[in-house]
Amino acid sequence: MNIKRAKEEIKNTIEAYLLKDEYGAYEIPAVHQRPVFLMGPPGVGKTQIMEQVARECGIGLVAYTITHHTRQSAVGLPFINEKEYGGSTYRVTEYTMSEIVASIYNKIESSGLKEGILFIDEINCVSETLAPTMLQFLQYKTFGNHRIPEGWVIVTAGNPPEYNKSVRDFDVVTLDRIKLIHVEADFEVWKAYAYEQALHPAVISYLNARTENFCRIETTVDGKFFATPRGWDDLSKFIEIYERLGKKVDRDVVGEYIQFPKISKDFTNYLDLYYKYRDDYQIDEILSGIIRESLCNRLKRASFDEKLSVIGLLLSRLGQNFRSVSDQGDRTGLLMEELKKISPESEEVQDTSMVARLAGLRDQWNGDWDRRRKAGLLSRREDYLRRDVEALLLQFEDTLRMEGTGNEASWNRIREMFEEQNARYEALLEEGGKSLENAFDFMEAAFGDGQEMVVFITELNTGYHSVKFLKEYDCERYYQYNERLLFKDRESDIKARIDSLGK
Repeated sequence: MNIKRAKEEIKNTIEAYLLKDEYGAYEIPAVHQRPVFLMGPPGVGKTQIMEQVARECGIGLVAYTITHHTRQSAVGLPFINEKEYGGSTYRVTEYTMSEIVASIYNKIESSGLKEGILFIDEINCVSETLAPTMLQFLQYKTFGNHRIPEGWVIVTAGNPPEYNKSVRDFDVVTLDRIKLIHVEADFEVWKAYAYEQALHPAVISYLNARTENFCRIETTVDGKFFATPRGWDDLSKFIEIYERLGKKVDRDVVGEYIQFPKISKDFTNYLDLYYKYRDDYQIDEILSGIIRESLCNRLKRASFDEKLSVIGLLLSRLGQNFRSVSDQGDRTGLLMEELKKISPESEEVQDTSMVARLAGLRDQWNGDWDRRRKAGLLSRREDYLRRDVEALLLQFEDTLRMEGTGNEASWNRIREMFEEQNARYEALLEEGGKSLENAFDFMEAAFGDGQEMVVFITELNTGYHSVKFLKEYDCERYYQYNERLLFKDRESDIKARIDSLGK
């Protein structure tokens, strides 16, 4: 299955394992809660989804790469203790608490989250001395003498033996005690993630044209060559930073992330052309409504790679606009929910001034979100939105304190300031809409309703922020093309399949 489906399966498993009966006991006792084992090629996102799952489930996360551990750090150090059995005293070997188990208790103490995920990566690549301990861990959920706390679900990950010489095969006894999920690389799933995270458009458009290079791992006489989703993700972020610093990404830089010489050379050449197309086509000018006939005619005659690159540039710039709309909408929504708590109708704050209400609201806001941040339940975007709302609450508070009006006038002033934020959202929505309409004008002038328009519409349907934007902005041409072209595309696909069956 792909990583998106695997993530859903892990969330469903956690929901099932943490379900309690009317007496507060887990419906599935810990002894029957099989550890989840994600098996798949390197770099497909096995580790990354664990942070997402923990945040979305509202539980803790403790993550370890087990190959970094010795038997002593995993099991604990031995010490001699005296115990009495049948009236006689004996010296018995016991163990200090495992570093891994201790980390779970530390997480519980620091976050207040009593339930969580213990994620152990590279579980099938442990050393000879640690292998028996890992088998005991998978079968009995213990490290040495110490059991994993109830309410903590074990998820592990590893690579198949063809990708790692250190892999150890589990025996049937062990395999019969785990929940095995095979994960495969899936470009369409990764592409949706790439649009949501605003990865570099050159990477997305390149892989759109050369999907076979998305995840390739080969063993040759010269060694292992590989290009993985993780490599493309990290390279994308590095390219963005290099662009800000005014530095050039050359083949050597690409090869540090995409360790497949043929692919890294091909992408470097593509990136050079991408920058050339960005300069030649002036995307911001197109989205502002200036469409030059000469550029449209050039694009009609261009190669497929050039067409894809220009479409990628359009989508990237539109995506920035859509993301701004999304951020402002979420920011305004969070602000509105908080301001409702201090409205004149709120009984809890009737006898306090509006300035004091705002100060108390901001303190509570900071406390709630700080606890979530320390617990690891915030993504970077959520944390930045929290900071923005905090700054707005402080701005409202300072304004009221400076104006010094009564509660009724202060509340009206708060409403005015909130409406300014809402008006900003509406302005960004309108601006994004105009850019989209101008993009359609350019696409129509250059391609009509050809396959290039199908690509454009398909990518709009893939992007997280574009889909969210189109729920708010009514773009008639988007719906017309979406229905007409994609239906035609599906119809052609069905006919092709029917024809192949008849041969």
